[in-house]
Amino acid sequence: MFVGAVFFPLLGACISGFLNRWIGVKAAMWSTVICMVLAAICGSLSFWQVAMGGQPATVTLFTWMDVGELEFAWSLRYDTLSAIMVGMVTFISTLIHLYSIGYMSHDATPPRFFAYLSLFTFMMLMLVTADNLVQLFFGWEGVGLASYLLIGYWYDRESANAAAMKAFIVNRVGDVFFMLGMALTFLTFGSLDFDTIFAAASSKVDVTFMGIPSLELIGLLFFGGACGKSAQLGLHTWLPDAMEGPTPVSALIHAATMVTAGVFLMCRMSPIMEYAPFALSVVTVVGASTALFAATIGCVQNDIKRVIAYSTCSQLGYMFFAAGVGLYQAAMFHLFTHAFFKALLFLGAGSVIHAMSDEQDIRKMGGIWKKIPVTYVVMWIGSLALAGIPIFAGFYSKDAILEGAFGAHSAVGMYAFICGILAAFLTAFYSWRLLILTFHGAPRADKHTMDHVHESPAVMLIPLILLACGAVLTGMIFAPYFIGDEYVRFWNGAIFNLPSKHMMEAMHHVPEWVPTLVLTVAVSGIVLAIILYGFFPKVPGRIAAAVPGLYRFLLNKWYFDELYNAIFVQPAKRLARQLWQVGDTRIIDGMPNGAASLAAGTARGVVRLQTGRVANYAFAMIIGLVVFVTLFLMGR
Repeated sequence: MFVGAVFFPLLGACISGFLNRWIGVKAAMWSTVICMVLAAICGSLSFWQVAMGGQPATVTLFTWMDVGELEFAWSLRYDTLSAIMVGMVTFISTLIHLYSIGYMSHDATPPRFFAYLSLFTFMMLMLVTADNLVQLFFGWEGVGLASYLLIGYWYDRESANAAAMKAFIVNRVGDVFFMLGMALTFLTFGSLDFDTIFAAASSKVDVTFMGIPSLELIGLLFFGGACGKSAQLGLHTWLPDAMEGPTPVSALIHAATMVTAGVFLMCRMSPIMEYAPFALSVVTVVGASTALFAATIGCVQNDIKRVIAYSTCSQLGYMFFAAGVGLYQAAMFHLFTHAFFKALLFLGAGSVIHAMSDEQDIRKMGGIWKKIPVTYVVMWIGSLALAGIPIFAGFYSKDAILEGAFGAHSAVGMYAFICGILAAFLTAFYSWRLLILTFHGAPRADKHTMDHVHESPAVMLIPLILLACGAVLTGMIFAPYFIGDEYVRFWNGAIFNLPSKHMMEAMHHVPEWVPTLVLTVAVSGIVLAIILYGFFPKVPGRIAAAVPGLYRFLLNKWYFDELYNAIFVQPAKRLARQLWQVGDTRIIDGMPNGAASLAAGTARGVVRLQTGRVANYAFAMIIGLVVFVTLFLMGR
């Protein structure tokens, strides 16, 4: 069961990738779906046994490395934290695989796509079941590789290639921090095994490295790695460009796999992070800033997938600042619920794109809700969950985070609460802006496109309906276990909290006006969007014209891409050009008897000595012997 949950996706990837010529395209696609169904069954049973049944387990596969003091096995660690991720990843990925059967039916190479998709799932499962940092790093790099392959899946498009390279390079920046964190962890603890590290964390509080507390530095380095994977402020620029991949890829990356890896890492390392208060403060400030920053950009984007992408970036900010104030349980709860409604929104957007003949600009949509009613309903459900409206999943997890930030009674907690409240208002606003512009009003597409608008096939609608059920039910069903009265038994030690913080108790003892305010701002954002885009559709354009500088600032994503281009990209290109034109062309190849020419001439001279005649070689040996004897006699 534990092994199957992880390795069935790898089996599906191998079948689709290597055997598709013999078994056929349809068989290759359905084989990956069947393998994912088996993985989801195993993942669900694992979740039931480990998390709900309180029976954690570790399955040791083999000893991976044993060199001096560095020793660790390849093991599958199943505690509550891992079981949640395995159950969620396998279930969401199964639905995305099934959806892709319909979405990619007209693609030229679907077996390659399904192989990459299953490989991506396998790498994420390796990451979340890791029993040591090296194994976790294997999965960490694996999802980076798979994301490169999937974002650039349509490699004949220049924009897709550029987006894949950008995601890969930006993530490598974060990975440098991760590797440094691993090195410092080994230096501090003498091990990379989680059990050894966590057991000794409290005894290493006073250990320093270059005058800095080692645990603080380890926490900051791992957070730097998490910022790359989870697209936090500064290393977020790859996330919207990742929309160049097929829509199922966007759903998998943004809902269940790659971007959640950073949040998982912070929660997994909670025994270290709890003894690193400064690092936690940095996590809180960056997460809160990201939540607000991404929400402001989402309000003006016009690509349906990019709006949802910035929503992901913003929601990840919520998860990080929850971890930053010590509410790892609430962070994981939001990660869990977010996976359902964000996958729903992305796949719903894919259904819209499918219906609109691949159109993604919401300014060219409108008036289609009657033609695709199922997609319309599920998009409403996903948006209600994202906005945090009662009974929907996001209401339980997002409210818990905001109440916890307020209950932290610290300056960074209050900063996070304010940013979170503002982001909640903007999230509700841009969600309903997207709904109204996409489905309501007069049609803005050409007549040919409108005549071909149609509902998606059943193979795409079934996953949407199941995800919609998750977007409604997961919050109310699992809230008592993740953050309610059952949380101690449920987590069973998988997450560590300092007893002195009492954060879980503080979350449930905030003034009554706090949850009321959270709900009020969400509803206000919805009402404002309906008024502006539903009743007075010309007003948003006038507002943008009145503040053109602010509008361009948000539309251009705070000019981060332009700033990075000026600071990093262009200087790197100029340096490369100088090394090529001066270093290579002029110095190496261009100087009189340059190094390249000199090496070639020397090689030609040496070649002439190799005649292949035994007499010549014997003569050379005699000459050498005479010279040697002469020098020997002169020396005496």
